[in-house]
Amino acid sequence: MTLPSGKTISREEFEALLGKEMGVSDWFTIDQSRIDQFADCTEDHQFIHVDPEAAAKTPFGSTIAHGFLTLSMLSAMVYQMPSIEGVVMGVNYGFEKVRFVSPVKVGARIRARFVLAAFDEIRPGEFQSMMDVTVEIEGQEKPALVAQWLGRRYFGEKA
Repeated sequence: MTLPSGKTISREEFEALLGKEMGVSDWFTIDQSRIDQFADCTEDHQFIHVDPEAAAKTPFGSTIAHGFLTLSMLSAMVYQMPSIEGVVMGVNYGFEKVRFVSPVKVGARIRARFVLAAFDEIRPGEFQSMMDVTVEIEGQEKPALVAQWLGRRYFGEKA
């Protein structure tokens, strides 16, 4: 059962998604401008990312996105998943596992599939979720990455 993007659901409805696909994000194009901006932000200017002529001579045949750029796109993609009524704040808690399975070539489009793997109360009003995430590359069988992503959600009054 995939829910509509951006829908707000109750905590009970969210918990009922355990083991199920929460949704699939829109496609995002990974163009050279995005790769270059990420390189500038992270100071990772390795030629395979920013030099199309040199990268064309590699087995990839073009520049490729940084693995961390692909990973960071999860932040935009997860906002398209259902939110939980009463949550006033959510934070990234980290990853149990991340694997970069296939390179994302310049011009490729990627999207993410989210499966709710766990949702546990840490203390009253604070919950931890784990989502199994697969980032797909349009037209490719192998994904760009797979991950187990941890997040914390806080219920209550906004500050």
